[in-house]
This record gives sequence, C-alpha cells and structure tokens, in this order.
Amino acid sequence: MIIAAARSLATYVAVSLYVLIVAPPGMLIAALFGAKRHLYVLGHIGVRLGLVLSGIRYRVAGAEHVPRDRAAVYCANHQSNVDPPVLFDAVHPMMHILYKAEIERIPVLARAFRYGGFIPVDRRNKEAAMRSIEAGAQSIRAGNSFLIFPEGTRSRTADLLPFKKGGFIMAIKAQAPIVPVAVQGGRDSMRKGSWIARPVTVSIRIGDPIETIGVRLEERNAIIEETRARITALLAEGPVVD
Repeated sequence: MIIAAARSLATYVAVSLYVLIVAPPGMLIAALFGAKRHLYVLGHIGVRLGLVLSGIRYRVAGAEHVPRDRAAVYCANHQSNVDPPVLFDAVHPMMHILYKAEIERIPVLARAFRYGGFIPVDRRNKEAAMRSIEAGAQSIRAGNSFLIFPEGTRSRTADLLPFKKGGFIMAIKAQAPIVPVAVQGGRDSMRKGSWIARPVTVSIRIGDPIETIGVRLEERNAIIEETRARITALLAEGPVVD
C-alpha cells in the first residue's frame, strides 16, 4: 500500500507538471494554426508517462474491429478512473471524448480538452446536454471518433449500470457505427473513492461495430440494448491473456 501510494503521488505530480509545461504552448499552436493533431501526440505522451509511473499496463483483443475508414463511437463500460486514459491510449490515435462538465473546474486541462475537440456534457442541464450531443454528432460527421461511457459514472460492482441515451443519440444522428468495448481490471487499480492507483494489467476487448446507417432516433432503445448485450458478452469472455 505504501509503495502504491508513493507511486501514485509521483504520478499525480509528474503528470500535473507535464500538463502545466506542455499544454500552454500546445494550445497556442492550436489557436494560431487551427491544428490539433499535436495535442493528441502530447496527450498520448502524458498518458503513457502516468501509466509507466503508476505501473499500469494494458492488453487489447479485437483491435481488428476498429473501423479504419470512418469515424465511430466507442462505447465502453466504466469501472474506474483508470479507464479513460487507458482507452484513450489503447484504442484510437485521435480519440475524442465526451467528458463530465465538472472537469471544467480544472482550467488548463479543460482548455486543452476543448482545443483537442473534446466536448463537455452537463447532465444536470438537459438543454445544454443536447447541444453537446449535437456538437458531437457534427464532429463525428467531420471524421472524429468519440469515446463514451453510457453508464455515466463508475460502477462499484461487476454489473453494468443503466445506460444513458445521449451518446447513442449522437451516434444515430451522425449515422456512425457504435463499437462495443469491454474494459476489466481498472477497479483492481483504483476503486471508487480512492486516490491510490495500484499496478495492474487492464484488459480491453473490442467487439464488432454495430451499424446505425438507416437507424432512426425512435429505434435508439434497440441499439442501446444490443450494445449492452455485446459489452456483457465481451466481459463474460474474461481478461485478455498473452
């Protein structure tokens, strides 16, 4: 526990300093030239720095299911705060994310997220949330893939929480495929309410995309149920092994 706590503290300090050093010039370049690819390169470096310092690794199965020729919505279960950075690094080189509006309280990080094309969602404000969903659909139509956590928060057990509809509405509006993703192991690293990240190997299984071309918004519940069933099946396969 003491070693894990020390590694976690070192991770938080190192990643915070990294963000404070590289984010301002990165955002300046984005503002001046309208570019954002370099922000993703910097983001991946920062995530990998954090993973190395905390001792977190990951294994991926099903990478062949990632659409190479079109944007998609990657839909994952959510067990731990470890999940977003791991999936950001493991699944797609320029993964955009719908993130909780609470992160807006961290000015430098939130500003970098916005320059990178991430979109905040305030679920307490239905009108604002729907504007975010529409902005996400427009971004997908422009070729950007998104990661969503439809449970909305971390589950304290292995059971999936009810899925929220916003991310699925976004995918249907953009007529983009939904890629089911099952992530396991993050809870062993960082349980809800804990700040300590223990060294683990996170397992990621990527499933066959679910097509939404021709799907109407009125059919979203069927898409949600199919996605939920696919993620449940992927979780049932267990952790990825070498």
